[in-house]
Parts: sequence; C-alpha cells; structure tokens
Amino acid sequence: MTDGPNDDRESDESSDAQDAAVAWWVRRDAGRLAAAESAAFEAWLADPANAAAFEDVCALCGDLRALKPRRAAAPAPAPRRRRLAVAAALAASLAALASFDDLRLLWSSDFQTAAGETRIVNLSDGSKVQLGAKSAIAVKYAAGRRELTLLEGEAFFDVAPDAARPFVVAAAGGSVTALGTSFDVALEDGGARVTVAEHKVAVTSRGEKTLVEEGRQCDFGPATPTSAPVAVAVQDATAWRRGKLIFVDRPLGEVVDILARYHRGYVLAPSAAVRRLRVTGVFDAADPIGALRAIEASLDLDAIHIGDYFVVLRG
Repeated sequence: MTDGPNDDRESDESSDAQDAAVAWWVRRDAGRLAAAESAAFEAWLADPANAAAFEDVCALCGDLRALKPRRAAAPAPAPRRRRLAVAAALAASLAALASFDDLRLLWSSDFQTAAGETRIVNLSDGSKVQLGAKSAIAVKYAAGRRELTLLEGEAFFDVAPDAARPFVVAAAGGSVTALGTSFDVALEDGGARVTVAEHKVAVTSRGEKTLVEEGRQCDFGPATPTSAPVAVAVQDATAWRRGKLIFVDRPLGEVVDILARYHRGYVLAPSAAVRRLRVTGVFDAADPIGALRAIEASLDLDAIHIGDYFVVLRG
C-alpha cells in the first residue's frame, strides 16, 4: 500500500512545524521576546501540532522546565527518529547563526583562528600572541598605548617591554595591563579568566584594580566583581598550548564550551543541572569527540549524536 496525498501533506506540515519550533527556540534562547513577538509565539503555540513540535525541541535540549509552554499534562517522550529530525533542524539553524558570528568576527578582528586551530601572531612591537582554537583579537596600537581586545576564545600574551606604551588587553568589560609579563586570558561563561605565567598584571574591572602575580589566577566580568587571586598550576591552565586540555573539578558547562572551540561542529549542554556537574581529566585537544564520549561515560549522561557533527549532552 502506497502513501497517498494526505500522507505527503501531513509530512510537510510536520516538517514545517518542526522548522518553526526550532526558529522559536533559537529566538527565545537568544533573549527575552518583545511584546509583539511574545503574542505571535503564543498564537503559534495554540495549534497542538506546533506545541508538540516545540516541546520536542525543548526536550531535545534538556531544558523543558525552563522553555516549555504551560500545559496541563506533560507530553510523552518524542520517538528517537523525530528527535533526530528536530536535532538536524536545530543544527541547521545554529549553523546559520554561526555564519553570522563568523562574519562579525571577520569584520571586527585583526587575527582569528578556526575551530581546532591555534596560531602564533607576531606583533609589530615584538610581542607575541598565541591564539587558542576559535579565538579572535583586535589590535589597536597608538603612540602612547598598545591596546588589544580579546573578542572570542583564549589567547596567551608574551609582551615585549616598552615602559612608554602600556600593553593592555580588554576583555569581558574589564582590562588586563601587563607589568613586564606573560599571561593567558580566556573568555568563559560571560566573563574572563586571567592566568599569569611571569611577573604580574593589573586587572581593572568595575572600577576596581587587582594585582595578580606570577603563578596566580583570577576571574572578572561585567556582572561580577574580580575574584581574589588564587594559586594555580600554570602549566595545566595553559596546556592547550601543548595540545592538551586539563580540567580539575571544573563545571561541565565550562568544559563543554571549551571543547566546542576544538570541535568542527556543535556541542550543546542546555540543562543547568547537567552544566553544574563536575569534570576532572586530561584530554587531547585534537580529539574533542573522544573527550566528550569519555565524559558521557564517566558521568552516565544520555547524549544525542548526529554523527560526530552535532552533540547534545543530557542528564
């Protein structure tokens, strides 16, 4: 028995609902909806087929409680084939968004790296910058100041001395001023982390200045005060420069965000509970999928894979 015209129409309508659900999920995840958008979303959601498609996306991303519409009864889990179809649509939407991000970085940065790539940049004053994977910097040198901005990712700065021109790295709403030094700056979870390899730096954030000395590390950001500097194993913190990623009791969310920079695809861990899980381990930066599978096994996670390109970690 062959499928009739109605079967084709139902399949197309289901696909349209899934595509729209993915688009709404991406828009809601990007920030609060305007009043008109919220009204449009509620009107779209009134259709049971649309509501079911949207709940499939939320379930796939492991954050149903935060994103799902208010309904009296919880839905049954989506069949695996439908979950994979939704995952594929979500991956396509994320790819489209990523292309815009890549263009933005291309326009605003002077040097950048792709996923899995590291690069050493020799600056005009003799300073060197080693860019981590999927990282970007902008450089602005003037007569009395050497200013750089870390736009994405992580970078290690080996600064040439020049007392007449301070070397300043802007990141996460603050700045790091070199005091004859080598140091690492990483953008993480809305803020930044600085690790000092030699001498010291001055971190300025939210109007306060903090000195961070050799062998110490601190965090800062636009929404949080600068943390007190703590002793750290610099070789471990900068192991990415040698092709290794070392994590000691780090939240899984931070680990996933870092591994995503080394993976030529997409890795998501949307659930807050999953992102709070702790990870300790040494991983090969050239094999992020191997690292993810090891973490899945050790934390007993339920992961969805579309090949090695798109991975969602769930509890």
